[in-house]
Amino acid sequence: MATIEHSAIVKASPERVFALLERVEDFVDYSDMIQSIESLGDARYRWHVHAVGMDWTFDVAITERQPPEVLAWESLDGVHNQGCYRLTPVEEGTEVALTLTYAIRNRLVEKAVTRAARPLVGKVSQQILERVEARL
Repeated sequence: MATIEHSAIVKASPERVFALLERVEDFVDYSDMIQSIESLGDARYRWHVHAVGMDWTFDVAITERQPPEVLAWESLDGVHNQGCYRLTPVEEGTEVALTLTYAIRNRLVEKAVTRAARPLVGKVSQQILERVEARL
């Protein structure tokens, strides 16, 4: 599995940051690449994303929710992936660390995707955290 990590400091308490991150449908407002997010019930969501010139649709389920420290999810279809936000209080506010892992069956394709995905995920993650901070 490939892993991509990103972290940033948000100038707000972990409780305030977590309260926004757990409102999954609002991620549409946090990134230009997220077209829509539908709630499917039972902490499951269908994401519609436009990235690297393509439209992507995938379902995810929240697998761990420990306010205000951890919010984790896993894909239910498509490319197998898991992600986790870990929130840690720091002097400046909250350190938000994102870890995203995914697996693609073809190793060559996985290497190519990783080269493209690493900067893309970092950019999207930064955009999300900047917009979350602006809302706070």
